[in-house]
Amino acid sequence: MSFQAYLDTIEDKTGLTPRQLLEIAHEKGLGDPAVAAGAILEWLKEDYELGRGHGMALVHMIKNGPTIASKHVGTTGVHRDESDTLWLDGKATKPTA
Repeated sequence: MSFQAYLDTIEDKTGLTPRQLLEIAHEKGLGDPAVAAGAILEWLKEDYELGRGHGMALVHMIKNGPTIASKHVGTTGVHRDESDTLWLDGKATKPTA
C-alpha cells in the first residue's frame, strides 16, 4: 500500500484529513522531534483505533512532513506513490493527475 493510500484510508476511518490529524498531533505536543514514535502510535490507537501500519504512515508525516523518499515514486514496490509529496488536505480536494 502506498503512503498516500494509507493516509486516504485513515481519512475514511477517522473522518479527519491528514492535515487535521497533523494539527491535532502538534496541539498535543506530539510534533516535537524528541517524541518517540510509540507515543504517537499509542495516541492514534487510543483515540482513533488505528493499527501500527496506518499509524506509522502518520508518524512519518508528523516527523518528516509531506515529503517521502523519491525511491517510492513510480516504482512497482509495496510503498509506491505517484509523487514524492503526500496530499494532506483530504481525498475530496486532491487534484487529479
